[in-house]
Amino acid sequence: MVLEILEYGFIQRALVSGVAISAICSFVGAFLVMRRLALFGDGIAHVAFGGIAVGMFAGLYPVWTALGVAVLGSIGLEKLRKSTSIPGEVAVAVTLVTGLSVGIIIISISGGFTVDLFSFLFGSIVLVSTEDMTIILSISGAVLALLCILYRRLLFVTFNEELARISGIHTTALNYIFVAVAAVTVVTAMRLTGILLITALIVLPTITASKFGRGFKATILISTAISASSVVCGIFASYGLDWTPSGTIVILLVVCLVTVHLVFAARDRWLRVGSRISTRGQAAG
Repeated sequence: MVLEILEYGFIQRALVSGVAISAICSFVGAFLVMRRLALFGDGIAHVAFGGIAVGMFAGLYPVWTALGVAVLGSIGLEKLRKSTSIPGEVAVAVTLVTGLSVGIIIISISGGFTVDLFSFLFGSIVLVSTEDMTIILSISGAVLALLCILYRRLLFVTFNEELARISGIHTTALNYIFVAVAAVTVVTAMRLTGILLITALIVLPTITASKFGRGFKATILISTAISASSVVCGIFASYGLDWTPSGTIVILLVVCLVTVHLVFAARDRWLRVGSRISTRGQAAG
């Protein structure tokens, strides 16, 4: 059955694109979660929604307009977060509703929703063309390469920005570069989960991986493995069950998070029970 499904070109393109998107989302997501900006992806996705609406209204390729608007929005969000007393989550909320409102206004002017717009809202990974796959792989490769180059400095800034600044790192420029890369990642990932579910792909694998209590680099690797596995299984399951791939992938990520949480919670309970029994035995002896 699996081999038969793999014979289809659209499944092959979906799997390759999905795994590539999983890798960059896990890498970016780890830094966003550590910076307490878990909803950043959601905010930028809604800003990108406004960019998509602009592209469709102007007759331009919506992905490129979404990319430009998302990058500008991410830089604006970072500037708003740093130059004012507004907390990060509030800045994200302001950005989110602004982008969504602009998109809705433009859509109402242009005559309403279209099929293409729905594909961006809910994802359309099985409709990825060879050209789309090439673009996704190119962007993913560039994002991973840049993040690997900046990894140590980003890690330093993430854990102690003030000390990083004193050490000579240009933290402001580095933060702007990172949020721009995160925006590119969000727009690229829209083809997999859509605008409405993008936060799940960025946040859930990282939260699940953090339950293992490993180092930051190990968390990224575990997160990537969880995300990629969920994407692959989700695409196969959605094909067999005739479900939407984006929703299926997110449900698998949620199931994985809940399962890992329950397993580690049960382990911790048994360790506490064992520790108490051992303490009582030593006291009795």
